[in-house]
Amino acid sequence: MKKSKICISNTRGFSLLELLVVLALLGLVSVIVVPSIERGIRDREVRQSALALAALARELRSRAIYDGTLQDLVLNPSENSIQASAGKRILLSDEAKISAIDGGEPMGQGSRRFLFFPNGSTVGGEIGISGREGLAYTVRLQSLSGRVEVVKGGRR
Repeated sequence: MKKSKICISNTRGFSLLELLVVLALLGLVSVIVVPSIERGIRDREVRQSALALAALARELRSRAIYDGTLQDLVLNPSENSIQASAGKRILLSDEAKISAIDGGEPMGQGSRRFLFFPNGSTVGGEIGISGREGLAYTVRLQSLSGRVEVVKGGRR
C-alpha cells in the first residue's frame, strides 16, 4: 500500500494592512450612510403623523354620516396633540409638529376645532405638519365635499 502525501500549500492570511484598509472603508461608508438612515426615519415620522391625522379626519366624516351625529376634531398645537369627539388625546411624536392651522373654529389657547356634519360636509381648513429638517405636509379638509387630502410640502 502506498502512503498518500498530504500537500500543504503555503497560503497566507490577510495582512494587518489589508484588514486596516477594510475597516477604514467600513468606517467611511457608515459615516455616509447612517445620517441618511436617521433622516429617513425622521421623515417617515412626519409623513405617518400627517397620514394618521388624515385617516382620523376621514373616519370622523364617515362616522358623522353613518351615525347622523356631529363629530369634532380638536387640534392643540401647544401640546402637539389631537383629540377626536371626546375620545382620548393623541400626542404626536417629537419629530412631527403641528406647525400651522388655517380654518376651523378657535377654542382658546391656540386650539382649533374642526366639525364634521351628518351631510358629509366639514368646517374646512388646512393643517400643517412639519419636521425638524424642513419636511412638511398639509392636510386639507374641503368644506363642501368633506374630502380630506394630504399634500407634501407647503401650501399651494
